[in-house]
Amino acid sequence: MASEKKVLAFEEVSQHNKTKDCWLIISGKVYDVTPFMDDHPGGDEVLLSSTGKDATNDFEDVGHSDTARDMMEKYYIGEIDSSTVPATRTYVAPVQPAYNQDKTPEFIIKILQFLVPILILGLALVVRQYTKKE
Repeated sequence: MASEKKVLAFEEVSQHNKTKDCWLIISGKVYDVTPFMDDHPGGDEVLLSSTGKDATNDFEDVGHSDTARDMMEKYYIGEIDSSTVPATRTYVAPVQPAYNQDKTPEFIIKILQFLVPILILGLALVVRQYTKKE
């Protein structure tokens, strides 16, 4: 690694998000992975999808080998200024409508769906019985 640590702002790092110019933030350190784009086993799309954000979780989730971690040293260009990194967004669940305790209308509909065909069948049998010629 370089003897003097260069501190980079998030805005500057996030501008390097192309195949010919790709920088990543991993564990607070900035890496210029442009020379590695063609050699990355997962392809350059994987690296490009991790630009413009803290890619630490993306990197750790894959479970890189010790060899891959050692390779990172030659791509190191500096540290990220943590005060310039935007806060991660947390998921906010949508507001659910209040639960309807009164299921009476649904219950009545289900009973009618069962009873109406039976009543029609019964009525048809009665009409047939009385209109039958003996």
